Amino acid sequence: MTGTTSNLHAQSTGNYADINGLKMYYEVHGSGFPLVLIHGGGSTIETTFGRILPELAKSHQVIAVEMQAHGHTRDIDREMTFEQDADDIAALLKHLAITKADIFGFSNGASTTFHIVMRYPQLVNKIIIASTMYERAGAFPGFWEMMMNASFDGMPQPYKEAYLKIVPDQDALYAMYNRDVTRMQNFKDIPEKSIASIEVPALIICGDHDVNTVEHATKMFRTMKNAQLAIFPGGHGDYMGELTTLKPGQTTLAGLPVIRAFLDANRQ
Repeated sequence: MTGTTSNLHAQSTGNYADINGLKMYYEVHGSGFPLVLIHGGGSTIETTFGRILPELAKSHQVIAVEMQAHGHTRDIDREMTFEQDADDIAALLKHLAITKADIFGFSNGASTTFHIVMRYPQLVNKIIIASTMYERAGAFPGFWEMMMNASFDGMPQPYKEAYLKIVPDQDALYAMYNRDVTRMQNFKDIPEKSIASIEVPALIICGDHDVNTVEHATKMFRTMKNAQLAIFPGGHGDYMGELTTLKPGQTTLAGLPVIRAFLDANRQ
């Protein structure tokens, strides 16, 4: 199975919805059962999902979002938390009259996905938890020290370029970066009993050199009632063509067949 590196926005329908004080940007691609895509920190739809989205849209109605302060969705004067992001996604689904959807979150988007399924279980059919942890102990050694000493110079250049292409405002980019860093510096564990309470089918997926450890991914798999686990060689998003880990000339996306098989299983 291969992906495409074509510009997904050329075929997309971009929209804004008034959601909890935000003018929230989202795109709709394809048709079928709804699938919400939630990008990672500092990212956009394109940087996280640009290589995998066209394939997913062949069999699903993909609703790809850009969260508060990211991409086309401008920041507002309120706290930025994973819980708030979950509330925003739930409100967007209500706005779109979608009563149930699959949710696919990558990195920070996966942390948001945990809070969606815990706060709004009635909205969720399946979840994909990609490259994240639910407790601080699940991060790779040195991760939190790195976050406490993070600097804007260390933000991946592709993220900076993608943001500035949408919003040519260095101050806004810097503010978004600080928002994301502060949120991670203040990361709070999700109680294990809350993870254990998740009953919907779940795919836990990561690289073997990811932000979370393989041991933590396995712990998630063991803790959740109805989970599958897939671990691929590589780093943060290699398996799905995330822009900062995409290799020159790469066309094969190792995680795509697993993701599609999980989403398509037992589809009514």
